[in-house]
Amino acid sequence: MAKRLFVLTLALVIGTVFLVGMGRDRVDEAAGGRTLIRNASMVLTMDPALGTVENADVLIDGDRITAVGPGVDASRAKVIDGRGKIVMPGFVDVHTHLWQSLIRGCATDKELNGWLGGCVLPLQGSPVNGADAYAGTRLSTLDAISTGVTTVTDWSHAFNADFARGNLQALVDSKQRFVFAFMAGTDPWIAPEVRRVQKDVIAPNPLAHLMIGTHPANWNVANVEASEKLSRELGVPLNVHLLESKADPATDQMGVLRRAGALRPGLLANHLVHVTDAELDELAAHDVRVAHNPLSNMRLASGVARVPEMKARNMKVGLGLDGGTNDTSDMFNDMRAAVGLQRAQSTDPARYPTPADVLRMATLGGAEALGLDKEIGSLTPGKKADLQVIDTQALNFAPKVDWASQLVFNTQPVNVQWVFVNGVALKKDGKVTGDNGRVIADAQAAADRVRKYLGR
Repeated sequence: MAKRLFVLTLALVIGTVFLVGMGRDRVDEAAGGRTLIRNASMVLTMDPALGTVENADVLIDGDRITAVGPGVDASRAKVIDGRGKIVMPGFVDVHTHLWQSLIRGCATDKELNGWLGGCVLPLQGSPVNGADAYAGTRLSTLDAISTGVTTVTDWSHAFNADFARGNLQALVDSKQRFVFAFMAGTDPWIAPEVRRVQKDVIAPNPLAHLMIGTHPANWNVANVEASEKLSRELGVPLNVHLLESKADPATDQMGVLRRAGALRPGLLANHLVHVTDAELDELAAHDVRVAHNPLSNMRLASGVARVPEMKARNMKVGLGLDGGTNDTSDMFNDMRAAVGLQRAQSTDPARYPTPADVLRMATLGGAEALGLDKEIGSLTPGKKADLQVIDTQALNFAPKVDWASQLVFNTQPVNVQWVFVNGVALKKDGKVTGDNGRVIADAQAAADRVRKYLGR
C-alpha cells in the first residue's frame, strides 16, 4: 500500500512539473522567449556600424535582438547551433497581393492589362468571399515565411467587405509583420470599414500597419481623391500602382496624384517603370518611396524599372514580390532578377544594383521604404527580432567562396532553416509551423471556385 502511494505521489509530482513546464513553454513561445544563435559562421547585420561579423552569437530576448557578437551569455536561453550558418535580417516584401496565390499561372501569355482583364477584374461583383481570401492569403503567408520573408505589404483588392476581412484575418493568423493596404474609394461601405479595421485590428496589434491603396488614372479621379482624404484622416500613407505599363502614362497618373495632393512623403509607388527624368525629380523631391518588382515586370513584359536613376536621386527603394504576377515568394530569385535585369540591359556588370545593393534593398532598404527602419531591417540590438538563419552546408550553396554574393546567386528557400518574427520562430529546423496540408487543400478548393468566377 505504501509503495502504491509513493508511486502515485511521484506520478503527481512529475505530472505537475510537466504541466508547469508546458505552460512555461507556451508563455515563452507567445512572448518570443530567449534564444541564442551560438557561433554563427557569419552574421550579416545590415547595420553600417556593426557590419558583417564572423563566428558570432545573436541573442533574442522576448521580441527584440539584445546582443550581437562573440561570447554572449546563453543563460536561460534556448541555443541554436549557428556553425555553418548565416544569420541575417528577415526579408521585407514591400509590395504583394497575397490572395493571388489562387490565380498562380493565370494568363502567362498576357501583358498587364490583359492579365488584369482575365485574372482579376472579373472578380469585382463576383461571389468571391472571405473564405476565398483567407485560403489564398494563408497559403501565401506560409510560402513567404518559408523563404525568409518576415514583413509583407499586402495590397488587398478588397472586392467586398467580407473578402477584405478574410484577407486581413489570414495576415493576423500568420504572425508575420504586415502592412495591409486597403483599396479604398467612394463606395459607401469602404470608409467606415477601414476606420473599423484601423481601430479594432491594426491599432491593437504591434505587428500590423495600415496603408490606403488606390489606382491613379484619369478615369478614377473620384476614388483617388476619396482615398487620399481617408489616408490623411487616419494618418497613414497612400499606396499606389504607378507607371507600371506602357499604357499608363496616357492615363495622366502623375497629374491625378498631383491634383489630389497625394505627392507627399511616405507615398509608396509600386513599379515605376515608364517614368521620365522630370517625374523622377518630382517624386524624389516629395520623398516618394518605390517598390521595385523585377520578376513581375518581366512576367508581364512591363519593362525595366529605372532603379539606377532612383539611386542617383537618393530615393528609398525596396523589393516586392507582387503576388500572382510573380508566381513565387522567393526573394532570392527576386534579388537575382533585380541584378540581372540592369546588367542585361546595360551590358555593364558594375551597373547598380550590385549583390550587396539588393541585399540591402530586400532588408533595410525595404524597411526604409515603409518607414519601419527604426524597428526592423537590420540586426541592430534593440530592434525587433525579425531574422532568418540560412544553412550554407548544402549542395546548391557550398563551398565557401564569397558568401554575400552566394546569398544572392545561389540561395534557395530550402536553405532557410529558421525564421523569427518578433522573436517567435515561425520556421524551425527547416519546417514552417502550421497545418500545411490543410492550408493547401483549402487553397485548392478556393482556387477552383475562383476559376469558375473567372469563367475559366
